[in-house]
Amino acid sequence: METVILERVFIYKENGVEIRLTDLEGFSPEAVQNFYSATYPLLNNARIVGPEIKNDEQQYRFETTMGTKG
Repeated sequence: METVILERVFIYKENGVEIRLTDLEGFSPEAVQNFYSATYPLLNNARIVGPEIKNDEQQYRFETTMGTKG
């Protein structure tokens, strides 16, 4: 049996394009969101979804409904 530490990945979708944000070790997902909100202002109103284990990664998604209709 082998123990593997899965890398955390934060994904934000803007204009239909997935942006992968680098993990900030030692930060909670909320702190990572706060850090990147200076660069991506829509993250201020986003919710954190995850983690989801996919492709040997812990994937967190920042999802927002701002700018969408319906």
